[in-house]
Amino acid sequence: MSFQPIVPLSGYVGWRFLERTMEAQQTAFNESQPVSRATDYFREKIGSITNAADLVNDRQLLSVALGAFGLDDDINNTFFIRKILEDGTTADDALANRLADNRYEEFSSAFGFGDLPAGRTFLSTFPDEIIDRFETQQFARAVGDQNNDLRLALNVSEGIGDILERNTTTAGQWFSVMGNAPLRSVFQTALGLPSSIASVDLDQQREIFQERARSVLGTDQLADLTDPGEQEKLIRLFLVRSEAAEIAASTASSTALALLQSAPRFNSLR
Repeated sequence: MSFQPIVPLSGYVGWRFLERTMEAQQTAFNESQPVSRATDYFREKIGSITNAADLVNDRQLLSVALGAFGLDDDINNTFFIRKILEDGTTADDALANRLADNRYEEFSSAFGFGDLPAGRTFLSTFPDEIIDRFETQQFARAVGDQNNDLRLALNVSEGIGDILERNTTTAGQWFSVMGNAPLRSVFQTALGLPSSIASVDLDQQREIFQERARSVLGTDQLADLTDPGEQEKLIRLFLVRSEAAEIAASTASSTALALLQSAPRFNSLR
């Protein structure tokens, strides 16, 4: 049986509990049979994979490869994933570069099949690079089965790190935030932005995100949010505002239901 993370509370209180117990819980999760079996197989076999076709044809390897980037749901989209890998990321018209979700770009770049003659899988450090990401992402996914907000919070640090590694300009970094679905959800909620902002022109969206970040977080420089204290502030705002929105929605729903249930009684008194 796989290890199930212990998440007894929701919201920011739940996050603080998770932070305190993270190291022990992550270790237990990594050592659970399903996870260790998957990572052992990946470590043993990935060095022999030199092209995208071989990777997508081995479902066990592909599940770890995709799971390391939070792309688990694409496990059956093998033609699409092969195209992502074979196109690479150096050409402007590469498929990964044309997708709004920049996790595909990170995935393609990590394996390097479209950018290097034999990819990066032969590197001695490569297995642990992907396995570390896989274990982190899958633990977050397991947490998400109980509380999706906490899963999103767990992805913040790695998500920001990936963006800073691949983007040198402030504008480019914010476009990447907007293109990373989990990270966008965190920032959009923490900054108090409505979902309708998605219908606005991209350049204008980016300006709004930056302006609100300066107002709410005190900075629009993503690098500042690698500071543990600043990152904690972002996560706290996200969780508090998300929980408040859920409570408000639940209260409104309960009120509406009560009114509907009482309507027949009012009508009978008329």
